[in-house]
Amino acid sequence: MSFRAFMRRAGAIATVVTFASCGGEPPPEITFKPLQTVAPRPEIYAEFTLTADLSGLTDGQREMIKLLIDASQIMDDLFWRQAYGDDYETWLESIADAETRRFAELNYGPWDRLDDNKPFMEGVGAKPPGANFYPVDMSKEEFETAYLPGKNGLYSLIRRNQDGSLKLIPYHVAYADELKAAADLLRAAAKLAESTDFANYLKLRAAALISDEYRISDMYWMDVRDNQIDIVIGPIETYEDALFGYRAGYESYVLIKDLEWSDRLSRFAEFLPALQEGLPVPDEYKWESPGTDSDLNAYDVVYYAGDSNAASKTIAINLPNDEVVQLSRGTRRLQLKNAMQAKFDRILEPIADMLIDESQRDHITFDAFFANTMFHEIAHGLGIKNTIDGRGTVREMLLDMSSSIEEGKADILGLYMITELHKAGELGDVDLRDYYVTFMTSVFRSIRFGASSAHGKANMVRFNFFMDRDAFVRDVETGRYHVDFERMETAMAELSRLLLTLQGDGDYDGAVELAESRGVIEPQLQSDLDRLTEASIPVDITFQQGVAELGLE
Repeated sequence: MSFRAFMRRAGAIATVVTFASCGGEPPPEITFKPLQTVAPRPEIYAEFTLTADLSGLTDGQREMIKLLIDASQIMDDLFWRQAYGDDYETWLESIADAETRRFAELNYGPWDRLDDNKPFMEGVGAKPPGANFYPVDMSKEEFETAYLPGKNGLYSLIRRNQDGSLKLIPYHVAYADELKAAADLLRAAAKLAESTDFANYLKLRAAALISDEYRISDMYWMDVRDNQIDIVIGPIETYEDALFGYRAGYESYVLIKDLEWSDRLSRFAEFLPALQEGLPVPDEYKWESPGTDSDLNAYDVVYYAGDSNAASKTIAINLPNDEVVQLSRGTRRLQLKNAMQAKFDRILEPIADMLIDESQRDHITFDAFFANTMFHEIAHGLGIKNTIDGRGTVREMLLDMSSSIEEGKADILGLYMITELHKAGELGDVDLRDYYVTFMTSVFRSIRFGASSAHGKANMVRFNFFMDRDAFVRDVETGRYHVDFERMETAMAELSRLLLTLQGDGDYDGAVELAESRGVIEPQLQSDLDRLTEASIPVDITFQQGVAELGLE
């Protein structure tokens, strides 16, 4: 449901509001060169219904979930406008073919996010790398030379003045009505919260939405530990800004804590300082101390919206992204267990049946998949957030390469953490080979997200790196892969060192060179991936979700 539809339903406005473009001026006349289109592929998504056990919730908590879903739907509307444009509803209504329209809804626009953003509708140009955050006719050089204090910020749009010059419009100005409505819903939810800490967070997050000042609410969110219902909401990740990686897209998750699984996970965050000290890089690349007040819990997610719902679905969260909060307080790591189980059952196991050598097939387990994903999120806290020469944050120096390098680092350091904890006897009676083979199988899963995805690009680099070093080995006769465990551990340390060094040096050119040389799908791999497509193995999942699915109507 869009913001406009929500406002009409809620009776919050008496008349229909017409939203002009954020800058108040007509958009420039732009002529796109049509590109060759690909066919819509809604069949690549396996449908999954998001539910959770709500039997232990009070009437007030059930009502709170409905309010949080309403607020999330506003985030969905805002992300549509950031990704495509303000007129997206009219555009969707104009699509006559039901299959094409469904695929457009899944991709938040006419570009296939899991096929390098290729257009799937005739007459559509290339997706603007800056999405709708910047004028489509703006060059990088124009932006870089423009005098616009705060132009590198997370929470503003770039638009043009009447004279054609660039200007900033803060999100809280551009989307004032929508954000006020979302803030009101969070305040209403706070009145129903049984946790004082969660109520305080909701009120502070409401204030952040209408001010674009998020650090205080992020700090308070770190103290939210005794609540069974949670929400991640606001402009958070910068994946959608492929031009610079500056601007954050709106998103939301509504979550129900799995108390039993959370209790099993709670102890692992305490190992971060020791693991940081043991990273396979010189001391200057690990001089920062990761925050120790980190939180690790498992959740069932009951609603995705906006950036988190666009194409490939997140199965774990590591937030806040604010480097100041991370260094002082750590992060919270949220494992989305029901979505993770859906991907394991519907995608990972079928991939394994086709591409993994029979001798190692039994090493693919949900527990290993869950752990690899969990330690990926913990590993975001390792390494450093600021370059070793003091030029700025890693994110600022690596620009549009920052997300893919960070995701690659977290993946490989997650496996490093598992290896080190296993050596120390902290994982109990488990077989380390389960984690390695499941890791390799999941690389095939994530590669299918395509080069336009930070996760997909990171997985291409990692796959080629391990193949180059014979850590992943393909049998020519069977077309199946197996792990060479000894070489895998050596390659893991080598790739960890490379990615941590690129980040610490703020080496943008090195990051680009790595992506261009190894972030590619070679013909043999493409042939194997085509086998998965021919077998109709889904690429990702999509959701039936909302109050009806939860039985809250």
